[in-house]
Amino acid sequence: MPEGLTEEKQAELRRGVIEVMPRTPFIGWLDLRFETYEPDDVVVRLPYREELTNDGTFYHGGVIAAAIDTAGAAAVWSNHDFDKGARASTVSISIQYVGAARRSDLVCRARCVKRAKELSFAEITATDQDGKTVAHALLTYRIVP
Repeated sequence: MPEGLTEEKQAELRRGVIEVMPRTPFIGWLDLRFETYEPDDVVVRLPYREELTNDGTFYHGGVIAAAIDTAGAAAVWSNHDFDKGARASTVSISIQYVGAARRSDLVCRARCVKRAKELSFAEITATDQDGKTVAHALLTYRIVP
């Protein structure tokens, strides 16, 4: 990655994330949609579909985890310094499921709370479309050259 990207180029790369992420095969299949993409603050919506549920009513926990992971990663990318790299992965994720989304869109609000040399940390809350909490999560994300 070239050193010394201009702020304009940094902003362009950050904006590009919300164009690229939805086109990846898995995220595209989930149909995750960005509602907010601001520095360190992201909201994604997962429209309800029966095939994402255990029983036609309640989301499978893995679907919730995927939406949370994507939202957290996007929050990190939203204000990332691309001079520090662009190869990334989730290092760890801890999710506490505290409710259920019953035939509802899932809304994930993510905030990047700390950035270090290679690791960034995000907090994510997933709710149903009425704002009732479904899960809380902490995400550790690593970006390297």
